[in-house]
Amino acid sequence: MRNFSNYDVDIRGKSSGVLKTICKKCLPTRRNKRDRSLRVNIDTGHCHCYHCGADFYVPDDNEEREKAERQAARQRRAAVAPQHFQRPVFDAAKTTLSEAAERWLVETRCIPQSVIARLRITEQEEFMPQSAKKERCVCFNYFEGDQLINTKFRSGAKHFKMVQGAELIPYNIDSVLGQTSCIIHEGELDAASSIAAGFKSVISVPAGANSNLSWLDRFMETHFEDLKEIIIAVDTDSAGLRLRDELINRLGAERCKVVTYGPECKDANEHLVKYGIQSLRIVIEQAAEVPLEGIFTATDLHGELRALFDNGFGPGAETGWEAMDKICTYERGRNVYVTGIPGSGKSEWVDELVLRLCLRHQWKIGFFSPENHPIVYHYRKLVEKLTGRRFQNACGMTEGLLARSEEFLAENISHISLKGNVAPDRVLAKARELVVRRGCRILVFDPLNRFDHNPLPGQTETQYISNLLNKFTEFAMQYNCLLIVVAHPRKMNRNPVTGATPRVGMYDINGSADFYNKADYGIVVERDKEVGVTRVYVDKVKFKHLGAGGVAAFVYDPVNGRYLPCEESHDPSVPVDKRVSGTVYDGTCWLPEKEVF
Repeated sequence: MRNFSNYDVDIRGKSSGVLKTICKKCLPTRRNKRDRSLRVNIDTGHCHCYHCGADFYVPDDNEEREKAERQAARQRRAAVAPQHFQRPVFDAAKTTLSEAAERWLVETRCIPQSVIARLRITEQEEFMPQSAKKERCVCFNYFEGDQLINTKFRSGAKHFKMVQGAELIPYNIDSVLGQTSCIIHEGELDAASSIAAGFKSVISVPAGANSNLSWLDRFMETHFEDLKEIIIAVDTDSAGLRLRDELINRLGAERCKVVTYGPECKDANEHLVKYGIQSLRIVIEQAAEVPLEGIFTATDLHGELRALFDNGFGPGAETGWEAMDKICTYERGRNVYVTGIPGSGKSEWVDELVLRLCLRHQWKIGFFSPENHPIVYHYRKLVEKLTGRRFQNACGMTEGLLARSEEFLAENISHISLKGNVAPDRVLAKARELVVRRGCRILVFDPLNRFDHNPLPGQTETQYISNLLNKFTEFAMQYNCLLIVVAHPRKMNRNPVTGATPRVGMYDINGSADFYNKADYGIVVERDKEVGVTRVYVDKVKFKHLGAGGVAAFVYDPVNGRYLPCEESHDPSVPVDKRVSGTVYDGTCWLPEKEVF
């Protein structure tokens, strides 16, 4: 049985077949109130209105029950919130606003009193670090269920702060539960404006136009997975555009729409104040679908073009290796191919590269690294690099450091480990899950020859590799990730006269010249055992604002696995054991200090 009445559909007492009935969605705006424009298939549950275009599905009792059970299970999992955060206490006595605060919200910001009460907006005096004194603040309280999770304080001088040590969660997150659509804003007043315009499922990001969306992770399955439509209604400045793109990347372009507020309005509250509730409602209802993939005009890219004009080309993400940063910086949406003969330290160097990017730029990492099995061995190496200490008792590795390392790794690093066939498409599907569910921004495939490669009948190796590299490039662009692939070179023969093995180049990667041709970055790692130095050659950087390429020299520290920058002499008159200098050994702990309040 299907309960059509729950979806406001009158099937006029029938139990099967197809019928026409009145569409309650467009009835209020229809002149002909008797027109039966809604076609209903009672057996399948499909409903379609030929007037307003409404198209929806009415589930049967079993589907409703299963959905309710899934939702209940998700809510139970969501209820197990992290325990290490501070929990502020809500004081119901402070729900009475002063006359000045109420007039500012109601008259200046046009937020109705009913919305103020519904969102439990309060007021209190709070010390603000920007002014170094106590100020009278409006308090936007972040609830999950009946539990106060966080509070954002906003003073009259437009100073902001949140509760130190409290968890970041979306504002008004409970409104999303059980819904099929939601609106995402950049600020609490914008969310309140949409609620004033009659929308129910409305949230705001907790930290403004910050592209780090790790606060989404805990709510992806429980609150966002079943949403059919997500309206992104953030600010239209350059920071808001970056946030918009991050949200689309995480939530999926296929179900996202974008709001445009019109001239002289950058957010929902400005539009509400200028044009009123009805106009704001129309603007949100007319949110445009994300442009078709692969088709762009200058109009589609106006925001990005303007931001580029205003801000210019900036360098990419730096690693903190000064010599490397002079020749190469990194940008997401790109692919990196790393090669070198076996034993040259490719994987070790890549591990440190991605850790440095993660620590400096909060880019979470996903590994598909079959050679690092069992995975716990790989975590051991990462802990040594993070802490600067050998992973062993009585070697400076304390219980506290180990606990902090584990916490950092759990939050920032994931591994893909598959049984059976590990075809590239299967690994890429898992990598997509890491992007969506965990917010990974770096994916490392190490090495390429551990994939199960299955060329199509009649397909040459060169054709297969070309298609595979196209998939990698498309994935990096679509999910705005830095995709790093470690690939082995072909066998390099020694020079019969000198006995020296030539340096590996990108064109020497086994299988195809496309490893160089299709790379955004091409990197070769070479270990000179005689001199005791590792040279990293950046043979290709596709865009000149990201670097010009070159070579950087390192000394490998066997204690903690770090690569230490050094200076290398190429003067043949200098003895081999004297050619490396300027090495500064680094035993500092790289783990971020845990805040204690």
